[in-house]
Amino acid sequence: MPIQTHFDKFDKKIYLTSHSAGYKKAKEKDDSIFEEIKTAFKDAGYPVIESFKQGSFAVNTAINSLDGDYDIDRAIVIDAENAPEDPVEPKRLIKDVLAKRNFKDPKIKKPCVTADYKATNLHIDYTVYKRKTSFIGGKTYYLAVGKNGSSDERKEWSESDQKGLLEWIDSVDEYLFGATVKRRQLKRLIRYIKRWRDVNFVSESVRKKVFSIGLTVMIKEQYSPSTLSSEVDDDLIALKNTIDGILNSNYIDAPRGTQDYRVYTKLPKIPYRDIFQHKVDGESIDGSDLNTGTQLRNKLMTLQSELQRAIDEPDEVKQCEILNKLFGDDFEVPKKEKKSSSKVAASAAIGIAPLSTAGASGTSQGA
Repeated sequence: MPIQTHFDKFDKKIYLTSHSAGYKKAKEKDDSIFEEIKTAFKDAGYPVIESFKQGSFAVNTAINSLDGDYDIDRAIVIDAENAPEDPVEPKRLIKDVLAKRNFKDPKIKKPCVTADYKATNLHIDYTVYKRKTSFIGGKTYYLAVGKNGSSDERKEWSESDQKGLLEWIDSVDEYLFGATVKRRQLKRLIRYIKRWRDVNFVSESVRKKVFSIGLTVMIKEQYSPSTLSSEVDDDLIALKNTIDGILNSNYIDAPRGTQDYRVYTKLPKIPYRDIFQHKVDGESIDGSDLNTGTQLRNKLMTLQSELQRAIDEPDEVKQCEILNKLFGDDFEVPKKEKKSSSKVAASAAIGIAPLSTAGASGTSQGA
């Protein structure tokens, strides 16, 4: 069978949707918590006027995590006219709600409130925005930035076009013919590369710094199907071409005087910050730390060469073996077809010479 059939099976295994059983339970928990948050915000004088999904679920690129965790990423929006001057104030209310709901050590981080549920594999990130509406109906969102103990100069309502970012990822305007087919392929490539990250970065501390949104932006920018055709290349070729684009671009660079690397990727929407920025002496510096950047570069180069090896390999089973090592056991290797000894004996009995088995390893029965 064609290699695309194996990619389709792989995608089906890793693709996490709102219909997945585990996610349904997580969603029910989130809905219940959100009702309590709305009550707390209303009692505080700034009622919730809008809420929307963020992250991978919002753009259909979520994958099943290897450790069985489920992530909820929700934006909570209040009206700018009612918003408190201190952006940390509503985040404290969210933390209090989560603490009462049996979440383990909820934390107020600079951009969000985050917590893990004690009784199940559920991780929650809630961000707070205030929304200003112009007299012609335009809406501008400002993210609540700051945490407990932050000085006044480190707390702010910072303009952030999160909805614009999600719309940019989902946009098909540049794909012309076959735009919907190409968008589906793009989302598959993003899911593949996220699972590749989870399988290949053994150190959790480094893996967490290879941010999904950073990988998503790079793939979106470098995915380049033919605009004049409604057809798309198979996912193996499309992924290889996209990784080529990433490595040939300027995302990864070695600072002067070093042989190590940083990865740089700008958000394509306000606030246009570097996604991989890290802190040095308390200050945010563009680009990842050297360890993260160097590991990402080296692993992407290995991915590039192994994808090319899979493209060049004529044997289907061996192709899948290469891809299994890259993406883990959810990319299944088909069983090699073996010629039945009884069939060989029967052929010999009627004087038929057995067929050569030189190419037998290139056939399969599926996995």
